Amino acid sequence: MSRPTRRGFWPLRDLPVVFWLLATVVVALAHPALPAPRWLLVHLLLLGAVSHAILVWSRHFADALLRTAPGPGDRRAQSRRLLLLNGGALLVMAGVTQAIWPLAVAGAVAVVAAVVWHGAVLALHLHRSLAGRFRSTVRYYLAAAALLPVGAALGTLLARGLSGPLHDRATLAHAVVNVLGWMGLTVVGTLVTLWPTMLRTRIAEDAERSARRALPVLVAALVVAAGGALTAPPWVVGLGLAGYVGGLALVAGALVSTARNRPPSSYPAWSVAAGLLWLTGCLVVAAVSVGTAGTWLEAGERFRWLTPFLAAGFGAQVLLGALSYLIPVALGGGAVPVRAVNEVLDRGGALRIAVVNAGLLVCVLPVPSLVRVLASMLVLAGLAAFVPLLFLAIRAGRRARREPEPPSGLPPGRPAGQVAGLAATGVAVVLVAVAAGVAVDPSALAEVRAMSAPAGDVAATGSTTTVRVEAHDMRFTPATIDVPAGDRLVIELVNTDPETVHDLVLATGPATERLAPGESTTLDAGVVGADVEGWCSVVGHRQMGMTLDVRVVGAPPSEAAPHHHDAPAADVASAADDLDFAAAPADDFTAHDPVLPPLTDEPLRRFTFPVSEVEREVAPGVTQQLWTFAGTAPGPVLHGRVGDVFEITLVNDGTIGHSIDFHAGALAPDEPMRTIAPGESLVYRFTATRAGIWMYHCSTMPMSAHIANGMFGAVVIEPPDLAPVDRSYLLVQSELYLGPQGGPVDMAKLAAERPDAVVFNGYANQYDARPLTARVGERVRIWVLDAGPNRATSFHVVGGQFDTVYAEGDHLLRPGSGGSQALALAPAQGGFVELEFPEAGHYPFVSHVMVDAERGAHGVVEVTAP
Repeated sequence: MSRPTRRGFWPLRDLPVVFWLLATVVVALAHPALPAPRWLLVHLLLLGAVSHAILVWSRHFADALLRTAPGPGDRRAQSRRLLLLNGGALLVMAGVTQAIWPLAVAGAVAVVAAVVWHGAVLALHLHRSLAGRFRSTVRYYLAAAALLPVGAALGTLLARGLSGPLHDRATLAHAVVNVLGWMGLTVVGTLVTLWPTMLRTRIAEDAERSARRALPVLVAALVVAAGGALTAPPWVVGLGLAGYVGGLALVAGALVSTARNRPPSSYPAWSVAAGLLWLTGCLVVAAVSVGTAGTWLEAGERFRWLTPFLAAGFGAQVLLGALSYLIPVALGGGAVPVRAVNEVLDRGGALRIAVVNAGLLVCVLPVPSLVRVLASMLVLAGLAAFVPLLFLAIRAGRRARREPEPPSGLPPGRPAGQVAGLAATGVAVVLVAVAAGVAVDPSALAEVRAMSAPAGDVAATGSTTTVRVEAHDMRFTPATIDVPAGDRLVIELVNTDPETVHDLVLATGPATERLAPGESTTLDAGVVGADVEGWCSVVGHRQMGMTLDVRVVGAPPSEAAPHHHDAPAADVASAADDLDFAAAPADDFTAHDPVLPPLTDEPLRRFTFPVSEVEREVAPGVTQQLWTFAGTAPGPVLHGRVGDVFEITLVNDGTIGHSIDFHAGALAPDEPMRTIAPGESLVYRFTATRAGIWMYHCSTMPMSAHIANGMFGAVVIEPPDLAPVDRSYLLVQSELYLGPQGGPVDMAKLAAERPDAVVFNGYANQYDARPLTARVGERVRIWVLDAGPNRATSFHVVGGQFDTVYAEGDHLLRPGSGGSQALALAPAQGGFVELEFPEAGHYPFVSHVMVDAERGAHGVVEVTAP
């Protein structure tokens, strides 16, 4: 039996952290296109990279401190734990981002199992080891491992969905337990011995005693903070966080005295020291801000604001600093290779430290958004530089093993002037980014002034008015807010609507992101010196009355501004200005297929309808942003018989809430027709019990906006005695209320019932350019559905006569001596007509509501000789 190797490259130990860090960088760059990017970034770093490092290196330090040699099967067991941890982390992230709760639960169970297994092994080794000086470090690891399952359970509940203050409480408790417990205790316990080792000096005599005294203080503070978050007022959380700072202070004395004897001189030590400073600073701010919060929404928002700084400032810097010191030792190979690896990982250390920390400080300040973006990108670059340096370091170490002479490079301990120069360069780079942000966007200066100056000429009082506003049922509650002139206004917005996404936009510029049901956020409206109007910017919500009035109390009359709730937000050019009904589409234009899909025999028909927001041409040279079922407007045609069962999975890949209502099914609408938030899905199952052509559409309010913006389609259920025909077509009439080019529906036109175009199958006059076809003597059936949302139709074929007319489930006319000239349908009604064309030629078909025929409801049947 071979003895396991303690050093050298071990893929499952060394590579996952690199992969997690790379994924963090990718998500940071692509975050606008990803679901829950902020959550994902934090968890890729902390749950992925940091947790993996904790499992690896806490076991490494425990073995070293307890002097327990690993057994022959230890590496295999450790590999299994690491696989369980990393696999679980992947499942958690997939489950949360894709809103698949069972997946998130499975991942959380795997993560907890790996950590509990890890803790059990450490406890067994501690029990079997001889008395030693630094057994307290292992106790830190055990306490951290015991806390992780609590944090994971809270995270699982959050993934399932909590609403109102309970969500804010659980979020805060989850962050406290995982960041300060699982990660914080591990870091503090490790640094008692690692910090002096990194500085290449002896461990302070009182270090172990300080660590032993601090552990119960830290654990008790965590219990108070997390327990307070779940059961007590916010000030209890502040008290717990202050207690945690006190516990850190007990350990800090030994760490500071060690650094005083041997100041940091390399990237690993600088990075760890900077991380500890960010931890302490963030906790002091959190203790004060959370402890003084008036509501749980405010407390949660204040802590969430600090989360990126805890993750990047503390978590990432401590992780990269520790790895930069530990990896060369783990790779081993002798003094020369270790030195070669160290030299590479230390490259540009002062520059990287300065860029990361100066960039984070800029992000803390109330700077314009463009400046904050540039600073955050520099922070990302400074942290991400570790990854390519790591691969270069591994290559340098391997080269050094083959070379008899030490590798060339900078000697350890760079001159003080060179270090200071690199640090100054890093700070200068950040300052240049700030200047560039202002230069590229001069309005940023005005934004800075707006952040500190009151509205109008009113003098700031120094007081803050905080108001909780609920968004529900197309209303803000309260709908009017009174604010003393000169007060800063903070609005705590909570989306208590069970189904619909909402946001809040103020006429002065501040706006929230869109909130899913149960989510909350804080909007700082700044110092208020004049009346301000607010509204929900989701299409149609403002027009349905979702507005908010901020009224200033005590302002001079001249400063009060009038309100115009019914006025549009801005005068924007309409795509209707480019509408030309005589224009022909491009040569490569493909018309919406009007042929009714063939009838198949399966009794259970399954479909998936992903909701997507797409930009489509709706007339030559005119584009609109449409909300669609499966990417088309009208949506996919469903074709079946009486007795068939349809199962439709609706997946909301849009940015607002949507739903679906099938008129072809008879069932209680409560569950299958409910609105689902972005990222959610539902299954709608119905049995077709009656024949006809039935409309389906989105029934989320305002329903008119969702239908007019493309969310409609047809279900054709054939009567049992329907005779075969030679050709069968389907035309769905709808209306276009054109907003700006590439924009969504114009709600003002829709409310006034002033359509710009009326069309068949989603495009104006498309069947003039791409006619329907038939032959003389063929029997042709044309199904027609009026999707509205407002205009009726009178379907007519110029030059043709209908011998069969079927409307709303029954025949109005069968073949005989009589005939029909038009099929009249109100919105949401449908039927079909049948006819034979007597001779070759071009037969226009129209809505005989002639104004609509002249604005797009027009096409041609091209009939050729048999």
